[in-house]
Amino acid sequence: MTTTPKQTSSEDPTAVSRKKDHIELAFKSRVDSSELDPRFYYEPILAAHPAPGSLTPFPFLGKTLRVPIWVSSMTGGTALAGRINHHLARACGEFGMGMGLGSCRQLLYSDEYLPDFDVRDAMGSDLPLFANLGVAQIETLFEQNELERIPLLLQKLRADGLIVHVNPLQEAMQPEGDIFKRSPLEVVQELLQRLDIKIIVKEVGQGFGPVSLRALLQLPLAAIEFAAAGGTNFAKLELLRSDAAKFAIFEKIAAVGHTGPEMLDWTNALKAELGECCLTRGLILSGGVADFLDGYYLTQKSVLPAVYGQASAFLKHAQGEYAELRAFVQSQVRGLELAGAFLKVK
Repeated sequence: MTTTPKQTSSEDPTAVSRKKDHIELAFKSRVDSSELDPRFYYEPILAAHPAPGSLTPFPFLGKTLRVPIWVSSMTGGTALAGRINHHLARACGEFGMGMGLGSCRQLLYSDEYLPDFDVRDAMGSDLPLFANLGVAQIETLFEQNELERIPLLLQKLRADGLIVHVNPLQEAMQPEGDIFKRSPLEVVQELLQRLDIKIIVKEVGQGFGPVSLRALLQLPLAAIEFAAAGGTNFAKLELLRSDAAKFAIFEKIAAVGHTGPEMLDWTNALKAELGECCLTRGLILSGGVADFLDGYYLTQKSVLPAVYGQASAFLKHAQGEYAELRAFVQSQVRGLELAGAFLKVK
């Protein structure tokens, strides 16, 4: 008579099924050398598995973030906007991220859409929240002697500062676009002189060239947001809203721009060159950031304090139930924890 050995507590009850999976999936799981990520050294013996929630909090924009992620500017004044923004703010509060609102132009003269943007309670008071206006709206406020509307906007949103988005190609392609009468640089310089507020300057999907970066880095900005090529290109978006003839004529100019890694290399070099003349205090590395590996790579390479921004990925998961967004953010944070433990940037 054959007896079955008694299972001890040290034996793994999943061992048989797990080994069977290994055999069946061995060939499917091969990674070709051409698929390896060339940006990192993999160092598997230097750390234990990081505990969830083990990222080190750090100061950014005058407050403390628990993860180096920035929810880049979204939207307002549409049917889904309030739900999306409040879901995103709730996630910021839970995980310790910063947030930039979408264009707040509608709030300058009316509070009709304020509930879409009024997310401070969902986010909490300890994390950075920035309002957002286009450089064209600020130029108009100068012309109409109504600059006081900006501090009032920040007050009713309980925001920590203002994002100024720079978008000359978008405006040129937009059927209803504004016309810049002054350079965006002049407008930002005057804004800094006239208001004592924290200011972030960002592009809207094509990034900044090296001469623009040099000029911006010498201003006392809270941060520059790259909004580099690779994310949503708002010049192309506006062309898609126009007629076919206009699209055919201007499609190529909408395809100009700079990638995040390219811009970061310029910025690091400019920081070294400018030394104490570099007055900008931080970077938001957005545009073409697909996941935590892209974000980890960019933030680790930056010589200025930096977080990475995402918009479309968050937008995709913020439209449904909060649980979906929460699961997505949780996976990104866990990815950052693992990357920090086992990957070193080349």
